[in-house]
Amino acid sequence: MKVLDLQCPHGHRFEGWFASADDFESQLSRQLIACPICAATEVSRMPSAPRLNLSGATRARQDSEQPREPQGMAQSSQDAGADRADANAGAPERAREFEAMALRMLREVVGKAENVGDRFAEEARRMHYNEAPARSIRGVTTPEDARALVEEGIEVMPLPSVCVPKESLQ
Repeated sequence: MKVLDLQCPHGHRFEGWFASADDFESQLSRQLIACPICAATEVSRMPSAPRLNLSGATRARQDSEQPREPQGMAQSSQDAGADRADANAGAPERAREFEAMALRMLREVVGKAENVGDRFAEEARRMHYNEAPARSIRGVTTPEDARALVEEGIEVMPLPSVCVPKESLQ
């Protein structure tokens, strides 16, 4: 198993796991590799040291080499601190996973919303005052119009551009 460091044009770095370098090239040419954060398929390989995924074999060897502690024994505070450090070692990875999951969910919500383009403020007001059916909408508006909507009690939320589908909002 080859683990490669990859990057999209937006600077998001992520790992890709492939059976071989040829497998990576094949998937790349067919645009099957996508950034987990922005879904861009224009991916480039970053320089990295070779690394093999042997975690299962390594973990099994470590488990067999370490003596088992009797159940019910209290951990020393030093051991507990080491466990906390081990748990926090994956924090950046978990943060990236959470960011990717949040962006996927936002993209799904945005993808199901009706695109009203530059009529966003007008359509939001019509829905708020029951002049149009309530539904999920997306579009563009000026910062001033967005502030005015909020002052009228109409909830709006700006979204980062990575959540917006590739088709134009105009």
